[in-house]
Amino acid sequence: MTRTASSKTGWIVTFAGTGINLALGILYTWSIFKSEITRSIKEGTGGFNWDLAAINDPYAVCCLVFAFFMIPAGRLQDKLGPRITAMTGGFLVGLGFLLISQSTNYWIWIIGFGVLVGAGIGCGYSSATPAAIKWFPPAKTGLVAGLVVSGFGLAPAYISPLSNFFIEHYGLIQTMLIFGIAFFIIVVALSLLLINPPSGYVAPTKASAASKKISPAVEANIGGMLKSGTFYLIWLAYFIGAGAGLMVISSINGMAQQSLSELAFLAVVILAFGNAAGRIAAGIISDKIGRENTLAAMLGIQALLMFAAMAVVDNPDTSAAVIILLATFIGFNYGTNLSIFPSLTKDLWGLKNFGVNYGLVFTSWGVGGFVFSRVYQMIVKASGGQSAMAFMAAGILLLLGIGLTFIIKKQLAALKAA
Repeated sequence: MTRTASSKTGWIVTFAGTGINLALGILYTWSIFKSEITRSIKEGTGGFNWDLAAINDPYAVCCLVFAFFMIPAGRLQDKLGPRITAMTGGFLVGLGFLLISQSTNYWIWIIGFGVLVGAGIGCGYSSATPAAIKWFPPAKTGLVAGLVVSGFGLAPAYISPLSNFFIEHYGLIQTMLIFGIAFFIIVVALSLLLINPPSGYVAPTKASAASKKISPAVEANIGGMLKSGTFYLIWLAYFIGAGAGLMVISSINGMAQQSLSELAFLAVVILAFGNAAGRIAAGIISDKIGRENTLAAMLGIQALLMFAAMAVVDNPDTSAAVIILLATFIGFNYGTNLSIFPSLTKDLWGLKNFGVNYGLVFTSWGVGGFVFSRVYQMIVKASGGQSAMAFMAAGILLLLGIGLTFIIKKQLAALKAA
């Protein structure tokens, strides 16, 4: 395969993966749906008779199932290829939305949005990044991974206004049906463009890039990865970094309603742009200065933002500009996790089993999303609608995450010297 042909195919796969994630990123629009469910509960209309402390549960379960389903989905991707895996994801997402479009029952939403949509997103997400980065040299791992996952972060930029339009004209239940049909078609169509390189393919590398020691020393399977102490440090750092961001994403629409009223969805849109930009920027930066250095910097900034949020999110006098800036920067820093950690997994343990290996690493994202979003909602209910304590706890944990990156850096230096 020639350099031109392989490069062209690689970019087609990359942007097909980005498109799939643009559809599956509907997860990050949960706060729009959550606001409508909350309104229904408080007004006694619409049929949502849920406990207010449980409103985030479908989202939290979706995060958890998404993450843990990445393991079997990753294995499926490694064995059968990305195309079948992504198609399976499109089918499950469509089925999940079809189910919740028929009921307001809490458990139906747990099964439909939490389990089926979560499993479908896991299949689609696990098939997009590995297929793309296999076409490129190690020096471009961060860039390509950042581009693919940026679609997931950017999705709310168009899904949020669409959600508001459809909900206003057709109601929440009918909106779920529309999204289910649309995203099934989009994911299945784009999955046809996903393809792995042929056996023995070596990505073309510039002479200057070839000298960089980025490629992994070994191709580890999941057992070998679990024997590494570095894995557990990376898992915990990912749990903290992702969990803090997902806590904000799950509730940003409600946080912004005091200042933005009916335009609160704009905070979700702005956060989406920050989220996508953070994924691309971190991929490029981490290719240059190292994954662990980039991660330490971003966790530090995220901690500062959490502490800053304590003073503004519960204040009714907070301006719309402050909320939007906060959403942008929190989204940006959260997004960095989604390109740093897959790149770090590939650097350490190789591409042969990347799908299942990253699936295991990614469980930290799901556990973080489940724990942080659930605890946030419990704190808000217990404190009469105040969220400052939740932000303080997240900020403290992010400071702990910075400490973990220094330990990870020492272990990586030891591995390189071995």
